[in-house]
Amino acid sequence: MVSDLQGMARQVEAGMRIALPVDYAGVSMAMTKPLIDHGAGDLHLICVPTGGLQVDQLIGAGLVRTVETSAVSLGEAGGAPRFNQAVKTGAIRLMDATCPAIHAGLMAAQKGSPFLPMRGLIGTDVLKNRRDWRVIDNPFEDAGDPIVLIPAIKPDVAIFHAPMADRFGNVWIGRRRELAAMAYASTTTLVTVERIVDESLLANEMSAAGTLPSLYVSDIAVAPKGAWPYGLWGEYPTDTAEIIRYAKAARSDDGFAEYMGGRVLEPAQ
Repeated sequence: MVSDLQGMARQVEAGMRIALPVDYAGVSMAMTKPLIDHGAGDLHLICVPTGGLQVDQLIGAGLVRTVETSAVSLGEAGGAPRFNQAVKTGAIRLMDATCPAIHAGLMAAQKGSPFLPMRGLIGTDVLKNRRDWRVIDNPFEDAGDPIVLIPAIKPDVAIFHAPMADRFGNVWIGRRRELAAMAYASTTTLVTVERIVDESLLANEMSAAGTLPSLYVSDIAVAPKGAWPYGLWGEYPTDTAEIIRYAKAARSDDGFAEYMGGRVLEPAQ
């Protein structure tokens, strides 16, 4: 099951729906350059539930057709420049959502249901602009009690980074349950990790509850500091200075190209 970054990137095909996690939950930045080098484009990115640096770089590389998200930003470094520019020019299609709606769609897929009902969207502009979301009357009450149906979100591939996997293919995700939701809903799950351990993570009472079973993991690659410049819980902090450096450079096409062609996606030694 242990693979390499380039081999995993080759599993992503043009037009696929790719689920990527929020910046604090284990973004596999180590996979960004291999994905760009592989060049499979026309991608539909599903941010769970928001996107950041990885999403911005894939957009800047011209690989993205659609972004389904509740937000895309670089946090303390400000707006995501390539995303913002692509939205302004119409280079990408934006499917605006909310955090609960993204999670509801993944949960529906996990349960094998075509949709999941929600209430909080009633009366919002987000609902007005999502023709794939449907409003019906609650069938268990009299008319006049509307509810929104969120269709199942079924990614072709989920990609994330975690602290460790064991030699049996189980992956420790701790409290980051959004990673489990991504894996459950997706056809393929590609994971980069800091290290591989010999003992079974499911056999240890202290780690079992936070472990994603190998049943839901398609491929694993070892990538030390694989979330950098984002941090990884319990391992290392976010390199905010590097994200700010990117944010400044990526304000222009030339600056983005120069940054991506230089020392990028590799932590300082």
